[in-house]
Amino acid sequence: MLSAVGARARAWVDELDPFTDVYGVARSLVALSLLLTLVFSRTDVLFRPAAGVDDVPVCMGVRAMGTFCLGAPHLELVRWLSVAVLAVVVSGWRPRYTGVLHAWVAFGFQANAMIVEGGDQIGSILALLLVPVTLFDDRKWVWQRRAPRALDERERGVRLVARVCFALVRLQVAGIYFHAAIAKFAVPEWTDGTVLYYWLNHGTFGAPAWMMPVLRPLLLNGVVVAMTTWGVLVVEYALSAGLLVHRRYLPVLLALGIGLHAGIALLHGLVTFAITMFAALILYLRPLDRTFDLARVTALAARLRERVRFKPARLGRASLDA
Repeated sequence: MLSAVGARARAWVDELDPFTDVYGVARSLVALSLLLTLVFSRTDVLFRPAAGVDDVPVCMGVRAMGTFCLGAPHLELVRWLSVAVLAVVVSGWRPRYTGVLHAWVAFGFQANAMIVEGGDQIGSILALLLVPVTLFDDRKWVWQRRAPRALDERERGVRLVARVCFALVRLQVAGIYFHAAIAKFAVPEWTDGTVLYYWLNHGTFGAPAWMMPVLRPLLLNGVVVAMTTWGVLVVEYALSAGLLVHRRYLPVLLALGIGLHAGIALLHGLVTFAITMFAALILYLRPLDRTFDLARVTALAARLRERVRFKPARLGRASLDA
């Protein structure tokens, strides 16, 4: 039996090289989400006391290892150092050296700050699960294609670690959507199909005022509200089944997931949450061998830059000859 398991594992790691720009795009999106939060949020907002918590940043237990606790009271300095780290992560440079830093910054924010949301927690988990992958990624830029490697035991071991990490990420994201769907049945407004009416009319978390002239007639239609509310449940259940469906259906689920979170960002203003969930969906539903070919895009951009530099020199020589 163990021989059969070993043979299956060997075939699993031999079928593809997991170090592609698919995880690079997702990792950059996770970092971008937190970067936007830190750039556009003041420290006195992120670290203000709340009911039952008078001392901020929150440094109880393991949280004391967070970046903002170690850097207190210089929270503003830590904030901008974190922004610098996240900017490098977004660029895709040297994932081997930035993976641990990214996970530490993400953990420090979600553990030490008072004003956090689900996207910050999910981003921290994703960054942590990707640390072993980044440690074995020796590319200079995560957008580059990895040089062909001989499938020796070391290479197979590296691929096995990476693929196990990606499998854990997919399991985590599937669990998030399954819990999101099943937990809603404990809320009567979700089961009777009216919850979107209340949330979209909410004074703080509702739809923006400029959208209400269009939304109000729809929110007053019981059939539209009920079908939209239950449609959210259907999409979340479908997304939770992403581990089980054939890969030909994954692009459909990916489009549904991106549409769901784009709608949440538009209607509720949860932009950074949506960006994090876009990253989670890419890791969950985009096969690693379906690359974005960003290496080709960067090469094209480099050629265009060269042409722009070259044209003035030719024009100058032509005018001189004239």
